[in-house]
Amino acid sequence: MLILVIVLIPFQTVFASDGVKWHPGHYYATMGHGKNNPAYMKNVYVELEQTRALRGLQVRYAWAELEVSEGVYNFAPIDAILNELAKRGKRLFILIQTKSFNLNFKSVPDYLKAEKYENGTYIFVTYGEKKPKGENIKLWNPLVRDRLIALFRALGERYNAHPYFEGIGLPETALGEPLAKFTTTETDQFFANLLAVHQAMRQSFPNTVTLQSVNHPRSILKSFTDRMKTIGTALSGPDIFLEDPAMNAPETKNTSKGIYHYYPELSGIVPIAPSVMQSNYAMTQHNKETREPSIHELLSFAKNNLKANYIIWTREPKYFSRLLQVLNEPDQTREPSGGLIATCPKAFRSCKN
Repeated sequence: MLILVIVLIPFQTVFASDGVKWHPGHYYATMGHGKNNPAYMKNVYVELEQTRALRGLQVRYAWAELEVSEGVYNFAPIDAILNELAKRGKRLFILIQTKSFNLNFKSVPDYLKAEKYENGTYIFVTYGEKKPKGENIKLWNPLVRDRLIALFRALGERYNAHPYFEGIGLPETALGEPLAKFTTTETDQFFANLLAVHQAMRQSFPNTVTLQSVNHPRSILKSFTDRMKTIGTALSGPDIFLEDPAMNAPETKNTSKGIYHYYPELSGIVPIAPSVMQSNYAMTQHNKETREPSIHELLSFAKNNLKANYIIWTREPKYFSRLLQVLNEPDQTREPSGGLIATCPKAFRSCKN
């Protein structure tokens, strides 16, 4: 039995069973623990109100934040932000964090540390070193998969029909360099189970955009994105690195092409929702000192190269004022989609504005 611990906010179901909520455009993304800081969020809401091109907000929640014990859910943090956004006519994306880059960050519920879940997570390290960097879920385990599906089922029951709940997704596909090597079978099963979670997510959120952040490994990109098309999962990404050699890599006889080549191929079929993260404002390649791109360059790449329906912009302290200035320009304010592609994707039977 699923037990929901929630704060109820009245809303009316207004969407037909075959219509997906569809409000493409520019979205803000909170950083760190900002979502739990009233002063921080007050500033975010003001900026949303003053920037017409920003259609809403993306907020990340660790799995452990929402499932306090097995089958016991606390969705009050989501409700609080969703209520504030709805009052302002803005919309919410949430990303469920199942991977962390800080071992002090609790990413999964404590019950997943049991033996039947294989301790729930594995440690990954900095490439070329043995220094622990973070943890990711052991999604090859079918019991871990099923508990994640249960979370999305509970979330779907609560939020699928909410008119201001725009989308929900999962973080990057990159596995990291595991401290203890796992087998090829475990790797294959990880991605098979991730697709099974997305199939279940679409069933739990038939009227809501569901997305997956995809970057690595390149060897799985073709088969994985092909399956995303049949499920109807939006293609997202954790970064826009304009000149990153891996993400821009062409296909060769011995290597698969990088993820950026798949965006235009999936455009018009599923939603396209790239993200601009903190480091993307400062450099054009991953973990390499390069030039600092302009906001216009990032916008142009997402719009013209990646064919974005949504762009999710991180509220980076050093750069967000420049971002807001660009988003208030006429090209981003003439229409609700902020100049991005607004056509309903073919994977959806219909879209509801």
